[in-house]
Parts: sequence; structure tokens; C-alpha cells
Amino acid sequence: MSVPTINSWLSVLAASYIVYLLPPYFENIGKRLVKTPKVYFYDTGLATFLLGIDSEDQLEKHPLRGALFGNYVINEMLKDKMNKGEKPNLFFYRDQSLREIDVICPKAQFLEAYEIKSSMSYNREFFKQLAYIRQLLPGRVMRSAVIYDGDSQQDKPIEGLWNFRNFRLESD
Repeated sequence: MSVPTINSWLSVLAASYIVYLLPPYFENIGKRLVKTPKVYFYDTGLATFLLGIDSEDQLEKHPLRGALFGNYVINEMLKDKMNKGEKPNLFFYRDQSLREIDVICPKAQFLEAYEIKSSMSYNREFFKQLAYIRQLLPGRVMRSAVIYDGDSQQDKPIEGLWNFRNFRLESD
């Protein structure tokens, strides 16, 4: 298939509110950045159906479970903004070194950065990309967090680690 044909079909799916395009975040920061949007489904149930996932057990073992969880969380963020009457200004960041932040949300001259992980337990590596973006844009990232799907409890609460079951977008 040609690129214009794919873009044409994507625009039909977007106009039909089946998929939406999450734009990349970029500014002049001296890095070669990916500028192609990511495609997400408005309805993760439709996405699981199209993948042939019929049960929770199949979903738990599916190789795209993480992508589906990320899609779901981004949908919730999008709905939260739209329900508040705000512009759904969500972006993602990826550079040529494949460093990626799942969600970037500009707030005036500052940014919020979120990593979404479909892991059942905490891992220190979850914060690696968030530390990178804070270093890349010093003083600009006012809030960052890892949103994960785990059940594990930490002895001490870890700042910026949010279990999705307790996830809130409003300020702490």
C-alpha cells in the first residue's frame, strides 16, 4: 500500500472517531525528533476484538497488552480533558535514539510527563526516561509520574509512582 492510501484511510478512521492521532511533542532542543503521530483507538474494546482477544486470560498473556493498557490510559487522560472543557493537548516524545515519553502535556511554559507501564510490579527502570526528559529540559518539567497496572505495594510510597487504580489527573 502506498503512503497516501494509508493516510487517506487513517483520515477516514479519524473522521469516524474510530482512531485518533497522538501528535509528537517537539521544539528546538537540539535533537532529531520523531515527527510522525501515533495511532490510538478511541475504543480499546474494539482494538482487543480486532486482535482476536476474547477473554481476560488472553489479554493477560497477549504481547500487545502493554500497548492496549497505554491506549486505555491515554483515552482516560483525553476524556478527562474533554470533560473539563479543556483542549486535549496530549503529545508523546521520541527522539532518534528511541528515548520515549508516553505522554507529554504542556501547561503554559511547563510540561507534565507520564510513563505508562503495564507491569504488575514496580521496577526502578520505569523512571529512566522521566529522568532523561528532566535533564533534557531543565526546570520545564513541573510534574512527572509513572502510571502502572501493578498490585505490588512498596514499603514506602514512591513519589511519582501511581497505580492506575488510584490514578488521578488533578493536582495532588
